Amino acid sequence: MEEVPIDFPFFFAPPPQNIGASPPTETQVIPNPSPVPPPPAQPPPAQPPPAQPPPAQPPPAQTPPPQLSEVPHAVNKKKSHKSKMYIIVGVLVGVLGVMAALVAFFFLWNQKVKLIKPWGETGSSGQLQDVVTTGVPKLKLAELETACEDFSNIIGSTSSDATIYKGTLSTGSEIAVLAVASGSLQDWSEDHETQFQEKRLSQVNHKNFLNVIGYCHEDEPFNRMLVFEYAPNGSLFEHLHDQDAEHLDWPMRLRIVMGIAYCMEHMHNLNPKPISHTNLNSSSVYLATDYAAKVSDFTFLSSTPLDPMTNVSSFGALLQEIITGKIPDPDSLLQEETKPVADPTLKSFQEEVMERLWEVVKECLSQKVEMKEVVVKLREITGITPEAALPSRSPAWWAELEIISTEM
Repeated sequence: MEEVPIDFPFFFAPPPQNIGASPPTETQVIPNPSPVPPPPAQPPPAQPPPAQPPPAQPPPAQTPPPQLSEVPHAVNKKKSHKSKMYIIVGVLVGVLGVMAALVAFFFLWNQKVKLIKPWGETGSSGQLQDVVTTGVPKLKLAELETACEDFSNIIGSTSSDATIYKGTLSTGSEIAVLAVASGSLQDWSEDHETQFQEKRLSQVNHKNFLNVIGYCHEDEPFNRMLVFEYAPNGSLFEHLHDQDAEHLDWPMRLRIVMGIAYCMEHMHNLNPKPISHTNLNSSSVYLATDYAAKVSDFTFLSSTPLDPMTNVSSFGALLQEIITGKIPDPDSLLQEETKPVADPTLKSFQEEVMERLWEVVKECLSQKVEMKEVVVKLREITGITPEAALPSRSPAWWAELEIISTEM
């Protein structure tokens, strides 16, 4: 069959020809291409790794805990708020407590209420609780008469003819009662009454002093009495000069000296009005249960005010008596002993300390020092502090007095 040439339109390109090579003919033999060398032997493929178990399912994602630096601000705010609330509540409670105490204090002050534990309510002789008073308690004559066994137990008297009785309350607590006057009101002058009131109100408030803890003021029958603490071990005079009394060794004497000195210094520095002792000697110094000094001043109706320097001189004579065990002669205090001679009843003492104390004696008798200077010197010599010179328990705090009164 005759091939008919096909004309392609101009826009159709003819099929590509093998450029540069003429198409083979029937007589033309096409040579075999040169053999391609085989590829080099490849190493056998690596064995596949054994099948791994399927991975465990991961736990559900959790929110990581907050770091210290990322503590939520809300927690801090809550704690801060609570702290502020506690502080505010504490301040309010404190303010309200102080206000309540002030209101109670002024109420009691205005009403002049004295709150003291009655002795009839309990059978104990425990110490008095803190009390709010406008003065010392007022007692009835019948109460003191019962305590003092119809005023039969006389333990002393004063230069002003006042009598001292020992009394025992229903609890067993002991007191000393100073009967200042009895008889008739007509014999009692206005000046006497003024001095009685001053004595009643002149509170020294020192634990080495026998303080006034009560009084009796009745016009029918007429009586004026002052109630004092009671020191059970008697007077210093008895222990220095009575052979039957308890012997005072050297340390006990030094403690007594310091108790007297601290008490006198306190009296001389009271405000607004210093107090001078009217008759300081070994008979006016009593001894507590633990033999601490208890200075008393039972003198009444004294019209002559004393110079504090007189007390200094009296203290010097008393110190000499404690060292030597002899009653000093007022007319020859310094001439009698050129050198200190210790009490022969002392089994032992510190000679150097005694010599230094003797120098203080001479300074006091010459009135060259005040009581505060004496205290400084004595404390340096003995080393005894004010606290060490105090009695271990003051009778004023366990003498339970029955008193419910609104008047002085």
